[in-house]
Amino acid sequence: MNRTERLYKIDQLIHDRRQVSFKELGEALEVSPATLKRDLDYLRSRLNAPIVWDREAGGYRFESAGEQVGGQYELPGLWFNSSEAHALLTMQHLLLNLDSGGLLTPHVQPLMARLNALLGTSEHTAEEIRKRVLIFGLGKRDLQLAHFERAGSALLRRKRLLIGYFSRGTGETSEREISPQRLVHYRENWYLDAWCHTRNALRSFSVDSIQHSEVLEKRAKEVSRQSMDAVLGAGYGIFSGRKLQWAKLRFTPERARWVAQERWHPKQKSQITDDGAYLLEFPYADDRELLMDILKFGAEVTVLAPPSLVARVRDEVEKIRAKY
Repeated sequence: MNRTERLYKIDQLIHDRRQVSFKELGEALEVSPATLKRDLDYLRSRLNAPIVWDREAGGYRFESAGEQVGGQYELPGLWFNSSEAHALLTMQHLLLNLDSGGLLTPHVQPLMARLNALLGTSEHTAEEIRKRVLIFGLGKRDLQLAHFERAGSALLRRKRLLIGYFSRGTGETSEREISPQRLVHYRENWYLDAWCHTRNALRSFSVDSIQHSEVLEKRAKEVSRQSMDAVLGAGYGIFSGRKLQWAKLRFTPERARWVAQERWHPKQKSQITDDGAYLLEFPYADDRELLMDILKFGAEVTVLAPPSLVARVRDEVEKIRAKY
């Protein structure tokens, strides 16, 4: 963290704990004793922070109002780091896009007020931040609120759910009895990971493809988190499974400048070749989503392995050529 963040951290620790030892401050900030001494001196001498050493308590504390001498103490403006700004603005983005008739609607305004207060803790107003920092949600599909509510209700009550599910891959609708395990928000869409009693296996269902739903008064089957991650979280993307293959892609030196900064999978392997190209390897179980991500790079990516993926990409390219 930079110095401004450390100053805020020191201020927060002393406010929360009333008194904090030098050792505790150093461990929390993960800085050297010399750096911590400089930060404390800066707070007291430059920002007029009423921080005093309490010998009896063995720690730093703030002077009481009657003890303070000098001008008003005020910390410099703090700009959120990348993850904090994205989290706050994304929460606002999600809240603003809720269905106006949803169950959460009465709670949206209080939540928005609290988010505005958080954004406004920097030297810039919340309105100015939203105006200058934009978050675009691409690929979002319309969600049938009733099915989302029932899925969430069954999930939390640990009940089974009877659904009519439309498969975009086959164009067919089937009736499934499922035990919901978790809801996943992925690429601007919601998915329900569940044990499918019809298929006797774990499946991931796109919530917007549920045609009808009914909560059953039957106890849901419990699946361990380890089993869920092994089946649905092992491979690339939302379409996963146990039978993993390793994709190997080669990106041109020009495209490597961008792709080298991306994370495609937690277990990915990568390297920059002597000519500047970028080699990327990662596990996958289902190539549907992977195909779309590969094709968007056009001639700037070459699929090296496995042979089955090479053939699938070649077939898709031939189909595109045939149309034009």
